[in-house]
Parts: sequence; structure tokens; C-alpha cells
Amino acid sequence: MKVLETISLECTRGDRPLISGMSFSLAAGELLHVVGSNGSGKTTLLRTLCGLSRPSAGEIRWNGTDIHRLGDDYRTHLSYVGHSNGIQGELTPEENLRVAAHLGGCPGVPRVGDALEHVSLTRFAHLPAKVLSQGQKRRLALARLLVLSRTLWILDEPVSGLDARSVAVIENLLGEHLASGGMLVITSHQELSWKAKTVHRVSLDS
Repeated sequence: MKVLETISLECTRGDRPLISGMSFSLAAGELLHVVGSNGSGKTTLLRTLCGLSRPSAGEIRWNGTDIHRLGDDYRTHLSYVGHSNGIQGELTPEENLRVAAHLGGCPGVPRVGDALEHVSLTRFAHLPAKVLSQGQKRRLALARLLVLSRTLWILDEPVSGLDARSVAVIENLLGEHLASGGMLVITSHQELSWKAKTVHRVSLDS
């Protein structure tokens, strides 16, 4: 069953058309890899799929219903991580995840420890997040996905500029999500080791 669908989607930035006539669908365990040069509309597409921006034409459906009709009911099924890590540097990794869990309506304290272990940050749990390396900060940002436990992950360049160890940790994280029936929409200039039963690719370059 196709859960996420776009139908003749069109997106613009100002008066400039970026995406025209895009139709695709994703089911459980499937991945959409969005590629394109800088300025081609990748981030605009992801924000539109999140419901943060409205398309200029076409529809985005979740289980057959337009996402703008569903509103918050749709957003409870997705997590979005953009270019910014969204980390509070004065808070510890553990505190950052507790805050994210509370704001996301998932205040499960034991899950925080599990998430930190999953991204190899347990020994940094009680240090200020500002002392973490860039790769560690990115892994902390992605650990929010585990705390919130949503079906659809929408990720904008999650491994950009990271070292091989951080990339491997994130690849494993994404693979486990897909294997458990989750769905993934991702932009990435790097070729990752996808562990999805179906990988769809969309290029935004004309």
C-alpha cells in the first residue's frame, strides 16, 4: 500500500518555477533519494513534503488524504532534520533529547539513553553539546529521530561534511528504520549504502 504520494506536484520560489509535474509514491520500507544541483529546489521540495510550504499546484497525500486537510495528524507521523542541527549548545546531549521528546509529545525517558547509545554518544551524554565535533552534533540531531519514533523521516543532506565513522553510524540508523517498515525521503550528494527494499530516485536538474 502506498502511504505517501505526490500528484502532479509543482513548487516555486518567488516567481521562479522549481518543480513541475512531480508524481511519486512511497510504501513502508521504501526510500526516495532526491538529487540535484544547488538551487534546484531540493530543500523546497522537502519543506513542501513536510507541510511547511504549500505547493503551487498538485497534491501531497498521506494514506489517500491531502496532508493540508490532515494538518497536525499528518505531522505526528513525520520527523524532519534540515541543514541546521537544531541543538542547544549549553544543554547536554541528554537534555537536548529530553527537550525534543517533550516538545514532540514523546516524553519517554528510557528512550533517550537508548538513542544516545545508538549513535555512539553515551560517553558524551552529560557534557555541553557545544564541545561535540561536527560529526557528533549531526549524530545528536539525528538521534532525535529515534526519540520521536515517527514513520516518515525527511532528511536534508544528513551526512554532508562528516567523517567515515559518522557516515557509517548514520547509514546503520537509516537502514534499521527502513527495515522496520519506516519510510525515508533524503537529499544527499554522497552515495550511501541504502538498505531499502525499494529505492526511488528523483533528479531535479532539468
